[in-house]
Formats: sequence, C-alpha cells, structure tokens
Amino acid sequence: MNTDTTTGTDTSADLNTALGTLDIARRHTADPLFRLVAFALESAHDRPPATVWSAPHAFHLGSPRLVAAAGWPVAAAAAPREDGLVRLSSLAHPAQSCELPLAGPPSAHPDWAARTYALLRTMARAGYGRGGVDLHIHSTLTAAAGLSSAEPLECAVALAVADLHAAGSRPRPPRGRLAALARQAAPDGDEALREAVLFARPGRALLLDDDGSRRIHFDPPENGARLMLLVTRGEDAGPGDVRRAMDHARSAGALSAWRPGRELGRSALVLLPQDRLTAVRIGVAEEFRSRGRPVPRFLNITVAGAARREE
Repeated sequence: MNTDTTTGTDTSADLNTALGTLDIARRHTADPLFRLVAFALESAHDRPPATVWSAPHAFHLGSPRLVAAAGWPVAAAAAPREDGLVRLSSLAHPAQSCELPLAGPPSAHPDWAARTYALLRTMARAGYGRGGVDLHIHSTLTAAAGLSSAEPLECAVALAVADLHAAGSRPRPPRGRLAALARQAAPDGDEALREAVLFARPGRALLLDDDGSRRIHFDPPENGARLMLLVTRGEDAGPGDVRRAMDHARSAGALSAWRPGRELGRSALVLLPQDRLTAVRIGVAEEFRSRGRPVPRFLNITVAGAARREE
C-alpha cells in the first residue's frame, strides 16, 4: 500500500532544527494529555521530554478496508539517550517500568512493553533511535473499551523516535516508512488501523485499496447524528452481550451498529440520530437490567485527525 505518495513526508516540525527539551508539563496552554505524559516522564526518569506525540485510537466502519480515527488518543513523551538503552514506563503500569537494551539479545520485559520494545529494536536496526530513549506512554482508553491501543501506541512511539532522530540535519522518515517498520515489528497488527492513526483527517474516513487510500466524508454531527462507543461491563462480559446490545440499539432507533475491530469483543460502535440517543440508551439499559447484567457505558466518538506533535 503506497501511502507515501499520497501524504508526502511529515512536516509537523522543522526537520533542520535540533530538538531541545520541552517544558510542556508546566505550559498551561498545552493539551492536558501532553502535560500529563510530560510530567510522568520527568517523574519516572528525572528529565523533561524532547518531544511529545499523541496518536488517535482508530476503528473499522463495518469493513476491513474502511477506517477512521477516534478522538481518544494515546500519548508518548520521549527524550534521547546515548547508551543504547531504552527506559520504558507507563501510567497504566506504574510498578513495571523497565530498562532494556536495543542491541544484542532482547532482555526479559513485562507483557505490556513487548510490542513497544519490538518496535524500538526494529527501528534501531533500521538506523532510527540507536542511541536509546527514555519513553513514557499513556492511553486515554483502557483495554475494556474495546478499541485497540496497540496501533496508536506504536505509531506515537515511532513518531516520537523519528522526531529524536531528526534532531540536527537528519531527515525525518515519512510516515509510510514508519508504518512499514511497525508492520515489520508486529506483522499481526491491524494495518488498516495504522493507516487511520497516521493519515486520518477530522470528519473523514479512509477507504483503502491496493493502490493507496482515498478519504470519504464521514461527519455524523453534520448530519444530525451521533457516533457512540457502546462498552459492555462485568468480568464475564463477552460477544453475546455485545450482540444483544447491538440488536436492542437498532430496535430503539439506531441507524447501524457494528464491531470496531476485526473481532467481536466487548464493545460496538453505534450510529444513531441525535434525537434517538436517549431512547437507545434507555432501551439497551432496560434490556441489561432485566437480565441482572451491568448496564453498558456509552462514550461519544469524534471522527478525529491523525497523530500530531505538541509544539
């Protein structure tokens, strides 16, 4: 899939300007998520970030090749090292920070860091970030929400490392190159979701084919509609609960309901007219209460743009 010819190289920051440290944690005008991960990096590794990126969660629109980005991001704050080590930390795993080598045999690492570590080693072998990195990551959604955090996480990390690599006079690799490295590090990942994370635009969906991608208008509020993420709850929640919730959402007036990823997990996306929001939520809630099941949550989804850097 040739996305580079469509999007070109990344121009979000001056490629010829060396990166300095960013005092984002104390910048009141910065996005709160960026401030949070910047402060967390300082707390975990005793240094401010040189770059901070966010990348949106993404979802399928009822088709493996039709995707869009959601306004719920993952963020990564990074600072360069010169000893070939990576220090990883996460707000979701405060007791499982780790220090790992980028070269030689891989070291034992916690499960949460596996995909990030594989990507960093793949990028180092390709010449990006060989010196090492201090990295802190955070997702605004938990795994229970049902949207994959793996693809936005790897994209945020790849873009942060590429930013560090581009300090000085070195060119930043285009986003298509980063997608290829992520695919190499995690071949079982969802390539379509990666495309949405890296190349989405607000109010647009991406339709992918063998020759590239094209953007399709998809802006529910503009048409008097709402896009909601329906998330089932409870330890034993599963596909059966999701199917029942989707059926009752449709019967209460939803225009459509579908799974957000390749598998039917614990959540579904629901598109509904604005004036049917209350009826749909009540209809689903009453059905679950009648069976003694926890009532699902509804999260508003904004069709968002691609990964971005805090300047």
